[in-house]
Parts: sequence; structure tokens; C-alpha cells
Amino acid sequence: MLLPGCVVAGAFFLLRQAPAMSPPASENGAGAPQLGGEPILPLPLEVTWNVDKARLGERLFNDPRMSATQTIACASCHDAKKGRADDKALSPRFDGKLSPVNTPTLFNVRYNFTLFWNGRADTLWQEFDMNQAAGVNWERLPGRFGNDPAYVETFGRLYPREGISVQTIRDALFHFENSLVTPNARFDRYLRGDKQAISASELRGYQRFKSYGCVACHQGVNVGGNLFQKFGIMGDYFSDRGTPPTEADFGRYSATRREADKFVFRVPSLRNVALTAPYFHDGSARTLEDAVTVMAHYQLGRPLPASDKADIVAFLKTLTGEYQGKPLVPRPPEGRASGGMPLAGATP
Repeated sequence: MLLPGCVVAGAFFLLRQAPAMSPPASENGAGAPQLGGEPILPLPLEVTWNVDKARLGERLFNDPRMSATQTIACASCHDAKKGRADDKALSPRFDGKLSPVNTPTLFNVRYNFTLFWNGRADTLWQEFDMNQAAGVNWERLPGRFGNDPAYVETFGRLYPREGISVQTIRDALFHFENSLVTPNARFDRYLRGDKQAISASELRGYQRFKSYGCVACHQGVNVGGNLFQKFGIMGDYFSDRGTPPTEADFGRYSATRREADKFVFRVPSLRNVALTAPYFHDGSARTLEDAVTVMAHYQLGRPLPASDKADIVAFLKTLTGEYQGKPLVPRPPEGRASGGMPLAGATP
């Protein structure tokens, strides 16, 4: 997902540094020195989790019995083939209604300081309670999975004292979601010293990304994910959109009820952003080109020359990493996501 609200240099909003849902800093790269003084850090090449528990969590993540109606799985919206998001502006929920906001990616979720667009959860444990898309009734799950001999055997082996319980189900999911890391992007290799890892156009895009001020919000190990920011610093995005704001558009305000938090959102990571169209909390930008145009207009208050926009988009595509040692591949053709509409100032 691309950011709603962030690219004016120095316009930091409620910055917090440490990832709240991660293992210790020695494992997640928090506090690592910046390489060459760059504002973006490469993802750690080695992180740890319990592999067997993560595999069990992956089985649960893909099991529709997790949902209230036993019809959709967590992976229905966080698809492994779609950047751990999906290709819809708004996703269908267990009850047939559409989610109020675009589905965020779960890749590299361990490095985000809060979860959800409005930051209403500080940890994955809280996220489990607050995720409404599947309508999970945790208390029913032990009985539901307790009728499955394969789950009984695996839980008994990995959790010999507790077996299948609410806590062990959540623990397995926690290990799986912590395993969703995508290191070794081409830009990571560039930061580590391989100057041939990116092209001249991509390098220019990174330089423009810095000089225009995009790094004010998209920096650090996750290229974002560590602060809140208002969507519409230099213009009224919601008036120009042509539809009145909904509760979902209020962003952080929905969690805090503080007037100053209206239209403020968690800055998402830009890692693997080429995989996760459509963009923004409302899924209104269909392509990276559209998203960059909108961000320049509403966050910078200026148009971008076509050459600069092309270079920035090229740079963003270097942030696509590897999962379990295999390169991630963007979905072709880009921009065919359903449900999104270009905004004022966006490229049609």
C-alpha cells in the first residue's frame, strides 16, 4: 500500500522509533547504524522465529475455518501471490460486506510500529482481537480444530502442555506473521555496497525521492511504518475526491476521537509496493504512477515533471524483495485492480 499523507520534508507527526510487535532489537534491526548516512536501511538478512510454529500458523492462516462463517481465510485478503494484500480497493468480509479500507500488506509487518491504517493496535496480539474482516470467534476455534486429527497431532507436538487453545492458535499465527519478511531487495543490495544493483534511472529516482522530501515519512528499515501523518497537507484530498468523508477516512480519529487526528493515518511501508496496487486507504489510486502524482499534489503541493515521476516509480520498484529466498514477482499488467478511480490530478 502506498502512503496516505507523508512527503513534506520535516513534517513528522507522532514519530515513534521502535517496532512494537517485533522480537528483540538484535533480531529486527532496530537501532542498526545507517549505512553511508542514508535515511533508508536494508532489511536484516537474518531474523529468527520458530519455523515449525510458523508452518502451523501458515496452515491456520490459509484455513477458512478461522472465520465466523468458515468461508474465508486470512489469506483470502492477504494473498501470498498478491504481496500479502489483494488486488481490490475494498475486500469482501465474512459477512458479505466490504471492508471499510484497503487491505494493508502483511509483508514485513514485524517492523511496523502500529497496525491498521488508523494505528488502533500496537501489537500483533491486539491485531488478532481487532481484525474484523473474518469475524473470528477465538473461543470457538479450539473445539473446531480439535475435531481435526492433523491439527491435534501438530499442536500436541509443538505445544505438549497446552495442546489446542486460544493462546496456542494465536501464538502459531504470531510466529507465521513474524516470518513474513522480504529482505535482499535490489535496493537493499545497493545500500550494502553493490552499486550495480540498481540502474541509473532508479538511482535518480532515489535521489529525487530524497530531494522532494519523500524520506520525511518513508525512511528506516521498512521505508515507512514508523509514524502517523495527515493525508492532505497541501490540499483537500477528500473534497477533491468528490465523495464525502466516511468514518474510515477519519483515520486515527476513529481510534482516539481527538480532532487533531482527523485524516491522519499510519504511514505504511513502501517495501514491495509494486505488488500491492491499488493504493491508499481507500484504494483510489490504481497504479504507482497515479499514487506518486497524488502524493506530489496533496503532500508537496507541486506537480512532478514526467521524467522525475518515471524515475521515482522506477526506484520504488527496486524495493521488491525476496520471500524465503525467492524473488517476489509483481502482478502484470500493473494497474488492472478493480474498484479504484483516479483522483483529481492523477494520471488517468
